[in-house]
Amino acid sequence: MDSPPSPPIGLALSRAAKIVGRAFDECLSAAGGSLPTWLIMISLKTHRLGNQRELAAAVGIEGATLTHHLNAMETKGLVTRRRDPANRRIHVVELTDEGERLFHRLRAAAQAHDERLRTGLTPADLTTLTHVLTQMTHNVAADDGGPDA
Repeated sequence: MDSPPSPPIGLALSRAAKIVGRAFDECLSAAGGSLPTWLIMISLKTHRLGNQRELAAAVGIEGATLTHHLNAMETKGLVTRRRDPANRRIHVVELTDEGERLFHRLRAAAQAHDERLRTGLTPADLTTLTHVLTQMTHNVAADDGGPDA
């Protein structure tokens, strides 16, 4: 069996994702947050979501996991939850003033991380990278039996 001329691209991508993800986690932690907190906050700010079901879908987690994170965020004074007067079964989630302050710190940390990732890359490199990652995602997500790795 011939060995491939280079390591499998899926392995290289997986390693890069772990290293970049770990660095992002550390960046958010240094700013006083975490990835789940950031994802919840960015979803609240960009999608103007209010209820927990929509928020869980936007963040890509199960409702019970979201509840766990929201409980912690509420305890820290970052969010409030109240019943929707129009539908008492729905909780409306909003950032508090402290949550807004943390959001801005995390946004600055995320922007600094993004700038760090872009170091040494040209606009053409970034365009190519975006295209390649999009195509790879399509390849594994396609229902037409596209390649897996």
